[in-house]
Amino acid sequence: MADFSLADLKTLRERLGTGMVDSKNALIEAGGDLEKATELLRLKGAKSNAKRSDRSTSEGLIAAKEGAGSTTIIELACETDFVAKGEKFVALGDKVLEAVAAAGATTPEEGLAAPAGSETVADLIGNEAAILGEKIELRRVAVVKGEKFAIYLHKTNKDLPPQVGVVVGYAGDDADTARSVAQHISFADPQYLTRDEVPSDTVENERRIVEEISRGEGKPEAALPKIVEGRVAAFFKQVALLDQDYAKDNKLSVGKVLTDAGLTVSGFARFKVGA
Repeated sequence: MADFSLADLKTLRERLGTGMVDSKNALIEAGGDLEKATELLRLKGAKSNAKRSDRSTSEGLIAAKEGAGSTTIIELACETDFVAKGEKFVALGDKVLEAVAAAGATTPEEGLAAPAGSETVADLIGNEAAILGEKIELRRVAVVKGEKFAIYLHKTNKDLPPQVGVVVGYAGDDADTARSVAQHISFADPQYLTRDEVPSDTVENERRIVEEISRGEGKPEAALPKIVEGRVAAFFKQVALLDQDYAKDNKLSVGKVLTDAGLTVSGFARFKVGA
């Protein structure tokens, strides 16, 4: 029997978050050497990471950090809600966000290459994945530019970290309305800021589809152009933020609400875990 104390076992479990049996077996294999046991468990976890590479990650968290002139938002994904709500995963999210924001990364690839102390974010995530026993990935990164920012992080379950996150970059002085628009975005999920940003081929494809639908409904030929344009306008209200009906008052467009509040939105990002 290897010579180690209960204090050694407790230290190893707290250091890596591993179970009692795995920690005890590692200490036995390491002959009671705490540092060697730590290395053995990390190597075991790394091997398990490779086997988990094709697993799906449908849980996780959204986090955002405001900086001077820009705000970074990330989605850090894991496999189960059990890990997602744990202190170690939430702490990992904070570390990853800090490193990604400090590096000015705008993509997951840039984020993974960002320095995090003496290692990279990719190394940090890999090491923590080995400890937590699940596949973990930096799925999305975005940077929103602006003079000011409204950040809205929404918990869909009180036991989990934020599952939906929105960042709005804006100019103006009405912070309450800016936050309300961020909440609207979390619910309405616009894809573009203005209708002019919608790719022309997307618009033309939508126009073609609604024209076919209208003809199939037997609409009068003379009335088709007006009907089609009306349905294309409805499409813009689905995908373009400024055209959308405001969630708090559907008699107003978001564009009208922003104008009345003296706000100009420079950009936004919306992430939802697993979506």
